[in-house]
Amino acid sequence: MIDPLNSLAFSVYENKAVYCVLLGSGVSRSVEIPTGWEITLDLVRRVAALEGVTDQQDWAAWYRSTHQVDPGYSDLLDQLAATPDERRSILHSYIEPTAEDLEAGKKIPTQAHRAIARLVQAGYVKVILTTNFDRLMEGALRDVGVEPTVIASEDALKGAVPLIHSRCYVVKLHGDYLDTRILNTETELSKYTSAMNKLLDRIIDEHGLIVSGWSADWDPALRAALTRAPTRRYPMYWAARGEPSKIATDLISQRAGRIIRIDSADTFFESLERLVSSQAENQTAKPAERQIDGGQRQALSGEA
Repeated sequence: MIDPLNSLAFSVYENKAVYCVLLGSGVSRSVEIPTGWEITLDLVRRVAALEGVTDQQDWAAWYRSTHQVDPGYSDLLDQLAATPDERRSILHSYIEPTAEDLEAGKKIPTQAHRAIARLVQAGYVKVILTTNFDRLMEGALRDVGVEPTVIASEDALKGAVPLIHSRCYVVKLHGDYLDTRILNTETELSKYTSAMNKLLDRIIDEHGLIVSGWSADWDPALRAALTRAPTRRYPMYWAARGEPSKIATDLISQRAGRIIRIDSADTFFESLERLVSSQAENQTAKPAERQIDGGQRQALSGEA
């Protein structure tokens, strides 16, 4: 069997701008932007401190024992912050880099973001879907001279350049951390607007998917968009560290997706970009080789 990473690289090279990248919080983890679960545990720790508890080995177990329910990102935010503005303020500190963060190389575009940006720059990727609030993907794109069309709200969608005319389309499905309309709670994540659903339906129908850093567990609206797609024009590839969850496994099966085992999003996207680029270099070298071979044949036949 051909390695699925090699198969993906071949398909990306042969089908320029056909694959859409879907990014979750795991892609930003290497620069210490926390995942939803890590934010959940930190919120539990902060709740515990307010209740006079400061030393626990397992914060999830403490919360379960004390509050008789499993800790949940959506539920905690809903209880701690009554409005979207308050929820945005809470998340701001987890995403916005301090001067010390920048000096230490934290909360900046990862190697995965930069590899994706190079694929965009070369024309192999055009559409990026992300559940992340951060701006690391946009930063990596601008670093290589690509100004993306960023869709982080329905207002942005209404005024955006049409997808077909954009060099790069970044759809921030849950919003941007500086916008108060971010989607956080279970209720907010249960459905998208009709305009966003229409855009998603078009993207998923017309593109292959490369999924990385997304668990699929907490995003019912996005899962619904993926499962209702009417056709399977192009395949889904799911980059997975460890075993995907039951929900993710069911989704991969429903989409007839292929799993690529990875060590990290950084090594995965760097390898993918390298393999795609190497094919371009090999194809570029072929005409010159054919010209030399042709000249040699003419010389041997006395025609040169």
